[in-house]
Amino acid sequence: MSPSSSSRPPRHHDGPFRVGLIGYGLAGSAFHAPLIATTPGLRLDAVVTANPDRREQLQREHPGARAVDTPEQLLADPDALDLVVIASPNRTHVPLARAALRAGLATVVDKPLAATADEALELCTLAESSGVLLSVFQNRRWDGDFLTAARLVREGALGRVHRFESRFERFRPKPKAGWRELADPAEVGGTLYDLGSHLVDQALTLFGPVETVYAEIDVRRDGAAVDDDAFLALTHASGTRSHLWTSAITPLAGPRLRVLGDTAGYVKSGMDPQEADLRAGRRPDGRDGLTWGADRPALYGTLGTDESATPIPTDPGDYPAFYAGVAAALARPGTPPPVDPRDAVATLAVLEAARTSAATGTTVRLG
Repeated sequence: MSPSSSSRPPRHHDGPFRVGLIGYGLAGSAFHAPLIATTPGLRLDAVVTANPDRREQLQREHPGARAVDTPEQLLADPDALDLVVIASPNRTHVPLARAALRAGLATVVDKPLAATADEALELCTLAESSGVLLSVFQNRRWDGDFLTAARLVREGALGRVHRFESRFERFRPKPKAGWRELADPAEVGGTLYDLGSHLVDQALTLFGPVETVYAEIDVRRDGAAVDDDAFLALTHASGTRSHLWTSAITPLAGPRLRVLGDTAGYVKSGMDPQEADLRAGRRPDGRDGLTWGADRPALYGTLGTDESATPIPTDPGDYPAFYAGVAAALARPGTPPPVDPRDAVATLAVLEAARTSAATGTTVRLG
């Protein structure tokens, strides 16, 4: 059996696959719930949240879903569900995923899958030995800018790519309250494991395994307890170098992407609109008559050289593709999930190497 496939057939019942969502904070309410609810073949059946305000929000936004107090209550009757989605704080990802997989339930975990590569590998091994689907919500593989860059690389429009630059930069000079800002390593907070998980995943998806990692990781803001500014330099086995930035204290952001080949380059600024649209209450079901994930023409990237460069339309972003892939994997056993969980193991190995590099001031070799 492939490490990214599920051999256990879906539970037999009429209707769509029943989804239990653990967590209804930002990740659960703005990302997972609306994407699940608008995916054909899936039904948001239950949501774990004990917060009264969030329960009222759930009733308004998804009146057909039942509220559950604890994950233990949700998992007490595994035959009532087909899929568990874990969108709770990072420290809970491993124990909750372990419990869901042991209950025989297909499982999706928000990134990062775990705090360490070893823990992530443990979950992969458990899923494989149990024949249960496991995937990781790496939604930014479906950002329009990344889809465009990946297509240009795939088509050879840039020639041989020698450098990939990618940034997720924000300006939040004052730390916000919440578990992501807590110093306890068990919380898996900080920007490296938050947005850095996306940056590294995208680089590995495009250019494959990494041989060496160099990193600079800092705590810049007054009152901050976790890293809020990081730079990673990766050397891929293919020879491509990835330079990655993530920061909460960038008053002027650099280009979102710059991909340089030996015949042309691609430069793109601005953020994919899907996160902002989801947080504003838009849904990817087309009811508003607008194209989901469409970039503004003013933010289109540029393709070419300094002597001859032209704007190029951004491919539409497609976060719905993730849960469509999950539904397909549930419906057809043996179909790989949209994100192989072993990809998360590779990403975490890079992030751990980055911490070692920053702490020692050295370049770390993987493998």
